[in-house]
Amino acid sequence: VHPNIDKDSWFRMKHRSRVEREEAEEKDKKKINAEMEKANLRIQVLEHDLAKLDKIKMELADDDDDDDDDDLDDREGILAEIKELKKANTERQVKLDDYEKNKTWNVDNLCHVAEERTIINSSAGTRDFTTTGYAKNTVKKEEVEETVSTTTVKGAKEELEEKKQSTTASEKKKETKKAAVVVPAGPQTAISSVLDDVDPNEEQAMDSYHVFTEKYADIVEEFMHLHSMDASKEFLLKHGDVLLQENASNYLLLASLEDEMNGYHDKMRLTARQSQVISNIAELAKSLKAHPGNVVIPFFQRLENPEMKAGFDAGVADFISKIQRRAVTKRMEMDAAQRNSNDDEQQQGEAVDLQEVPREERLGPGGLDPVEVMERLPQSMQDAFESRDVEQLKQALLAMEPQEAERLMKDCVDSGLWVQ
Repeated sequence: VHPNIDKDSWFRMKHRSRVEREEAEEKDKKKINAEMEKANLRIQVLEHDLAKLDKIKMELADDDDDDDDDDLDDREGILAEIKELKKANTERQVKLDDYEKNKTWNVDNLCHVAEERTIINSSAGTRDFTTTGYAKNTVKKEEVEETVSTTTVKGAKEELEEKKQSTTASEKKKETKKAAVVVPAGPQTAISSVLDDVDPNEEQAMDSYHVFTEKYADIVEEFMHLHSMDASKEFLLKHGDVLLQENASNYLLLASLEDEMNGYHDKMRLTARQSQVISNIAELAKSLKAHPGNVVIPFFQRLENPEMKAGFDAGVADFISKIQRRAVTKRMEMDAAQRNSNDDEQQQGEAVDLQEVPREERLGPGGLDPVEVMERLPQSMQDAFESRDVEQLKQALLAMEPQEAERLMKDCVDSGLWVQ
């Protein structure tokens, strides 16, 4: 196209010319077909008349010669007309064949609709993804309940074993008749807050995550080690029902933190990138209000744009820096918790004989002597304090009258036996 000619206008003009030419050809074809149909009808009529003449000629074979000459003239005229009509149809057919042979193929006539159907999706209107953009959890409720039941039974057995060991230790202390009073270094909370309930939704989510890791950890681990973005795209298209769940995103997040804390910095960077792939797909699905599996290809197509890719890399770098900062904080928290645990174990392991301490020095915050208060306590509460068993102390208090239990606990607090 010449530079002075507008390309869009040129294409529109060419398209209009082609459409007008095809319409003229189609109109000519219809005219030729109509003429051929009319000629064929005329041929049928003439052939019928010719057969009728032949029949009459056979019936009137004994007539005079003049009649035979007239019939012969009629017959020759009919045959000549039939011949002309067939010749004309042949020429028309040749013209139609030329049209078909010289037909120019284009986007408008390259194909045609052979069949048209409307299929209604039976699951239309149902949402198989969450409002946060993740795929729905594939962990079934029965699997979670089974896991919870197994964990509960296991926990009950461990608790029973601990109680047996605690009872044995308490009996040994009774036999030795020790006079020392040990101040518990246990929970720094009141009895009423010892058994605070856990949020059922959080507990259910934890159970669901536990089942998810048991079923799909291998798939998530394989995805974590993919370096190529193309391989990641293909893997997501194959296992998107698992990897696009929120549990998978949480798994990758925790794996990134764990790798950084263990010193696997390169592995952490790769895991963090894969984690951001899942998160960005979920964000895109949330904005489009679509299933995350349907935006996998659009997401990777966006990454082909240099600006989009730069934005994604910047997000990954920011996420990595957050993981590094959190790893440092988490390590400090773990070290502090370990030191406190060691101090508690050391404090619990050292028995203090309060009778050797002067009375003025051993008085509690309320001015009461812990030795005297300990001697006044019922035997069940004394056993609980000696074994440092909070559950046993609670059962002992529940077995009393509320006023009596409240008075005894107040004495324990005032004497320093129990710290709020």
